[in-house]
Amino acid sequence: MNSRFELIKADVCCYYTDKVLTFGSEPKGVDWNSIASQELRFEQLLKVCDFTHPLTINDYGCGYGHLVEYMTHHNYSFQYNGFDISDEMITRAKEKYSHLSNVQFFAGQNFEAIADYTIASGVFNVKLNHTTEDWQEYTLATIHKLNSLSSHGFAFNILTSYSDKEYMREDLYYAAPCFYFDYCKQNFSKNVALLHDYGLYEFTILVRKA
Repeated sequence: MNSRFELIKADVCCYYTDKVLTFGSEPKGVDWNSIASQELRFEQLLKVCDFTHPLTINDYGCGYGHLVEYMTHHNYSFQYNGFDISDEMITRAKEKYSHLSNVQFFAGQNFEAIADYTIASGVFNVKLNHTTEDWQEYTLATIHKLNSLSSHGFAFNILTSYSDKEYMREDLYYAAPCFYFDYCKQNFSKNVALLHDYGLYEFTILVRKA
């Protein structure tokens, strides 16, 4: 990754580390408003998965690992790899879930575990003081990474450019949904879905590989 991306990753790491140190292992610790909205995002992202048989899943930007609890509650059969750039996030995740035999967590810059599916929730939202152009380039590079980690498919969400203008913030990244839909269709798979109907100011892209 180029030097601009390294700077972005360092800033994002500091931002989320500060959040979890301030709020702990709860939704505000990963910059969400509530458990309900956090789990609604999981519901959309996991639509990429085929749960008719056991699967492996990467949680890219896993925070404190609440997806483990969500999937366990729904009785899914899975092996889970959680990755986060923040060491502090991974410390919190391990405290909560490392006793589970089907769960592993990884911290740092490099993550290379291949799984059936990879999901990324919220990792593209907070651009801080970086330019929209740099952030979009970083986002696209990360989506290519999601693709390389995934055998059967991947999913991600981004804040929508259709958000109410009076509530949009300079430090957040709002994207045109059709741009990312088209990009994924052209670069990754013919089987791409755009979800924009679940009541949050964001959209979810599902990419299913043949």
